Amino acid sequence: MSGSKKYSISLPEELAETVKAHVGPGSFSAYVTEALEQRVAMDKLREIVADFETDNDELTRAEVEAARALLRHDHSRSGGAAA
Repeated sequence: MSGSKKYSISLPEELAETVKAHVGPGSFSAYVTEALEQRVAMDKLREIVADFETDNDELTRAEVEAARALLRHDHSRSGGAAA
């Protein structure tokens, strides 16, 4: 990423306090940034799957599980097969 910009957001107080207790006040922004990056990546992945399924058969359970294993960097659960 190229630089930062300050934003004001509203969060449920209990959630914010839980995060602060977990990571400390100095790491709060980094934690929220990482969470947002992961959410954006998952949203993009859903779009990719939806686009794929528009032109192809729906993904099988085995294909979904293999993809999950790859996303978790757990190649042993994917059966070692390339997806």
